[in-house]
Amino acid sequence: MRKLLKGFLINVQFFTAIPVHLELPMDKPHLKSAVQAFPLLGLLQGGIYAGLFYLLLEYPPFSNLAAAFLLWLMSILLTGGIHLDGWMDASDGYFSYKDQEKRLEVMNDPRTGAFGVISIIVLLSSRFLFIYEITVNIHAASFLLIAAIPLFSKSVMGLLLLTVKSAKKAGLGALFQSAALPRDLWTYPVYIIGFLVLVILFDGEFFYLSILLVAAILILLFCRRKAIKWFGGITGDILGAAVEGTELFLWMTLWLLHYFVMV
Repeated sequence: MRKLLKGFLINVQFFTAIPVHLELPMDKPHLKSAVQAFPLLGLLQGGIYAGLFYLLLEYPPFSNLAAAFLLWLMSILLTGGIHLDGWMDASDGYFSYKDQEKRLEVMNDPRTGAFGVISIIVLLSSRFLFIYEITVNIHAASFLLIAAIPLFSKSVMGLLLLTVKSAKKAGLGALFQSAALPRDLWTYPVYIIGFLVLVILFDGEFFYLSILLVAAILILLFCRRKAIKWFGGITGDILGAAVEGTELFLWMTLWLLHYFVMV
């Protein structure tokens, strides 16, 4: 349990802007615990998003537009933009339309290209649209579903990390990948099933959540196939892009649910 807690804190230190003023061990056992705790990090983020959204809509006299903007801004600030950087680098690499090796070289270039800029504008503007439309059509189940989005995206990140070969021998992705094996992912269904049980007990909106889960599985399968085809495997940037792409797809799914199902 202590290792899992330290692994969780490593994730908070690495993948969020939340200050953790501790010197945490970076050996393989603790990095393995960090990988096992990816979904817990997602639950932390999701809880912050859902809690903030609830407070903005229920208490302060903010308009729907202001509430949507503040939640959108929090989704950027909380992670410190670490996954957005991966999204831009992966976009530059993919849209170079070169072979796998050249794409990896493009991604290693510290300069951001035109396609990286365009892709992040599309990503962030789309996310804002989905959040705003959800705000306008808010449903009692919306808050729990919003909390589930980072849970599923971080689970996708861990599954890709340990089930897809690394395209590089160095980097953040390779560091975490070297510390764990696919069998260490047994914690993921425990977290997800536990979350589903809580939803059933306290909310009863299992149907909506199951649709989000299916959407996450579909995007996982897509990312696994395309990471190998386009880049020869995963890197830290590919994982960051996968997190952002998964969350965008889940926000879109939730937006469509509000329009056509949650009425």
